Amino acid sequence: MVIVGAGPAGLAAAHRLTGAGVTVRVLEAGPGVGGTMTTEHVDGFLLDRGGRLLSTALPELRRTPALRDVELRLFAPGVLVHDGERLHRTGEVGASPLSLRAARMPRSTGVASTVARALANAPRPRQLDQARLGASLARLAATPVSRILARPERPVAEVLYARGLPARTVQGFLRPLLAALLHDPELTTSSRVADLVLRGYARGRLCVPAGGAGMVPRLLAAGLPEGAVLTGVTVTEVATNRVTTAEHGVFTCRAVLVATDARSAARLLPGLRVPAFRPVTVLHHAVPRAPLTEPALVLDAEQSGPVAYTAVMSEVDPLRAPNGRALVSSTVLGAPPEDVDRRVLRQLSRLYGTPTDAWELLAVHHDAQAVAAMPPPHDHRRAVRLLSGLYVCGGHRDTATLQGALFSGRRAAHWILTDFGIRPEYAAPPLPAAA
Repeated sequence: MVIVGAGPAGLAAAHRLTGAGVTVRVLEAGPGVGGTMTTEHVDGFLLDRGGRLLSTALPELRRTPALRDVELRLFAPGVLVHDGERLHRTGEVGASPLSLRAARMPRSTGVASTVARALANAPRPRQLDQARLGASLARLAATPVSRILARPERPVAEVLYARGLPARTVQGFLRPLLAALLHDPELTTSSRVADLVLRGYARGRLCVPAGGAGMVPRLLAAGLPEGAVLTGVTVTEVATNRVTTAEHGVFTCRAVLVATDARSAARLLPGLRVPAFRPVTVLHHAVPRAPLTEPALVLDAEQSGPVAYTAVMSEVDPLRAPNGRALVSSTVLGAPPEDVDRRVLRQLSRLYGTPTDAWELLAVHHDAQAVAAMPPPHDHRRAVRLLSGLYVCGGHRDTATLQGALFSGRRAAHWILTDFGIRPEYAAPPLPAAA
């Protein structure tokens, strides 16, 4: 069995297959595993190439054996939203119900205490808004996935104001939060997908892997047999019983799973649908002193600049910065302006309320095809079995999230084992719901 692509989807499928006794070879064109989920090392800093936010409520984190002990760093409950004048906390929900490891709980010092006091002394309308928002999130958290998937489907921007929440809550919390979680500033994503993502937010806590996003594929790869993953291999052609490469000739096999990004998959599998993509740019700055002394996600409700969300990542995960320095990571959605660093620093100065003249730009990571678009109607269960012996998986076959990538790998492995006539214990009962 040959898998083309060593991103989360392909590696998750490899785990399921090897666990059922299938010999697997994973071929990766890049120098290492991870696909878009990689972490760069620069001067002692750990810099994620993408700006993805995870939730402790992602089911596949606990369903995938190699990821059950993944160490997650939690953001503070809720988010900090800048309303044009100051930061205020909103969107707090209950603690995560999962038993995932969290090595560092949020602190309440410095700016955090100021925000907490401001919330406690907030005007009564804001307190009422928070109560209504909390009740709405609690209802969504308790809603079964099947009911969400049965709802009418429209662009999420069209349904936000139909949820019974005040306009100021929609504009000041839901819109900026969903833009960040979906990487979709215009909110043209399917309302069903948005509800699934918001349900995950309500059921858990926002988080990132300790040591960088690249830890997820590294853990997956480390759990495979030695020599199962071969990097630096360019696949030029696939068939049901062979894979042709530029460097190593032909690999013969019983079946092939293409687990690359959508565009690369379509080059190997002509006729495969290629979605539109959303560009994402992540900027990392080294700062002499943390401008915010808590692990909070900061959103800009006023859209006063190109940054959609930002965080002092060294407060969330201390492993990401050397001692005595701090790391601020900021995400720009859509095509970045030419003077992106200058405009970002100007906006960050407003958001954090501090000068940014001494901040040092460590890296700018731009990906024009970072996230597959998911407008309605969105089929979150696109076929992963093309024919017996030829399969495809990835977030583009499910939802363009880590959950979607991992679950599509599980679905592909299920079909492969079914075609092989193997019925492993994990396949009974049937595949669980994806969300």
